[in-house]
Amino acid sequence: MTNAETIAKLNQALEKLIVAYEDLQNSYDQLQEQHDKLETDNEQLNSENTKLKDKISALEAEKRNLEDNVNTLQDSTQKDSNNINSMLSKIEGLLSKKAHPEKHNYDETSKVRETMQEVIVDKKKESSSEEEDKNKKDTSSFSSTSNNNESSSSEKIDLNRMASLLNGFNN
Repeated sequence: MTNAETIAKLNQALEKLIVAYEDLQNSYDQLQEQHDKLETDNEQLNSENTKLKDKISALEAEKRNLEDNVNTLQDSTQKDSNNINSMLSKIEGLLSKKAHPEKHNYDETSKVRETMQEVIVDKKKESSSEEEDKNKKDTSSFSSTSNNNESSSSEKIDLNRMASLLNGFNN
């Protein structure tokens, strides 16, 4: 082989090497782009993962807080229930002690009310009949007018007394 043949073969080999190097460089560039894309995706996933972990820890803290609130509410509800039951039992005890006297007082109060209502109705009938008589007699003397005013005021006093008595029985 001559120098020219050797140089031609070396040129061919060099060209093949340059083509292979360019192919290898293109493959490397493509792999580098894929690597960069995967790295970006990995960073995004890591960031998203961190955010989700933060949300989970926040939700767990909120859950613990809510559980504490529920426990507090249950405790206060239990205390309120116990207090109410205690008050109810005390009231029931008082009512059972006074059951018979209250019934008696209630009967007496009812009788007094009925009697007072009858008295009030009678007084109203009397006053209406007095007014009719007054209209029939047609007297205009000053003394009779003052007497009628005094009697109506005394009727009002009696009605007021009866109302106060009723209030006394109610208490």
